[in-house]
Amino acid sequence: MSGNPRNFALIGAAGYIAPRHMQAIRDTGHRLVAAYDPNDSVGVIDSYFPEADFFTEFERFDRHVDKRRRANHEKRVDFVSICSPNYLHDSHMRFALRSDADAICEKPLVLNPWNIDGLLEIERDTGRKVNTILQLRVHPAIIALRDKVRAGRPGRKHEVDLAYITSRGSWYLQSWKGDERKSGGIATNIGVHFFDMLHFIFGRLQENVVHLYEPTKAAGYLEYEHARVRWFLSVDVGDVPEPARASGQRTYRSITVDGDEIEFSGGFTDLHTRSYAEILAGRGFGLEENRVAIETVASIRGARPSPGGDRHPFLGD
Repeated sequence: MSGNPRNFALIGAAGYIAPRHMQAIRDTGHRLVAAYDPNDSVGVIDSYFPEADFFTEFERFDRHVDKRRRANHEKRVDFVSICSPNYLHDSHMRFALRSDADAICEKPLVLNPWNIDGLLEIERDTGRKVNTILQLRVHPAIIALRDKVRAGRPGRKHEVDLAYITSRGSWYLQSWKGDERKSGGIATNIGVHFFDMLHFIFGRLQENVVHLYEPTKAAGYLEYEHARVRWFLSVDVGDVPEPARASGQRTYRSITVDGDEIEFSGGFTDLHTRSYAEILAGRGFGLEENRVAIETVASIRGARPSPGGDRHPFLGD
């Protein structure tokens, strides 16, 4: 796609989401020149960039990137893609900016809103930019829904129910994802891009009430300028509706607006590539675009669950 390939480094090459970043780099016509992960189960790199240098020690990776930067080497890094555990995102974005590279960071951008302020300062100091993967903002069905809401009657509040269940085995709570200090908890790790989507479609957040908050599931009520939202998130297969579970389905996703199901499951496969294309064209989503979603999940994490209010149907009576 590009006549002038850019050089990428990747942090977190052994993670679940890393192959989508490798594919996006390749499909937009660019190249991965260096990758880092303390885990060496990274054979997937051979499917995309077998010539990329790989490191299992961050210090050696840092030295490699810095050496090429100072030498103005043909493979000096232009972008650092960050797929590391959530609690390390802040540090790794700082590394990217101080390495005279732009950052492309997976969700959640950071765990707390004040981390955004610190990163804004480093952007100003370095002249480099943080870009984020807010993939639902580039989904055609989500963009169409946003346009429909904006064209509707001013002041109208839509009734929205959101349920997302993505089953995980017992490993989940034993990994860093089960440690709230590292993942931010279920609402942050599983739900942050949905909360960003709701803000993107329905406008300013006005109210945030938590009804349930546990290690494997959470639920609550959010009110936006143009919507009242009941939400439910879970990694427990027992929460998948019985008919779907009986057929072997372990994931369930449903978003209804005024009783109508919004179908957007078919466009998920290339959203990272679309996101990269927008970033490389100078239209990426930056730090401030993340603020409302990060404030939302930080508030959920710190809230005391309330028994009353407008509860999601999956909570029962």
